[in-house]
Amino acid sequence: MSASPLLDLWEASASQPFQPTIGKNTQFTVGFVLLFTALVFSGLFGLNNSLKNVAIYGLPASLAFGFGAVYMICAVGVYV
Repeated sequence: MSASPLLDLWEASASQPFQPTIGKNTQFTVGFVLLFTALVFSGLFGLNNSLKNVAIYGLPASLAFGFGAVYMICAVGVYV
């Protein structure tokens, strides 16, 4: 029996480095596309203001803005 399960996990994962889904070189592009998408959806939501458009334009716009802002902040070197 080992002394620490966490230490065993640390040693086992040493040969498998973390590979992010979206690499550092593409964070700016992904952030820009998401922020532009958020701008378009926000504009469409502002022009067609009704309750059904909250789900069609409002929700995707807010999600795209949230994730796009985080990707853009990370792409320019400000880590949150």
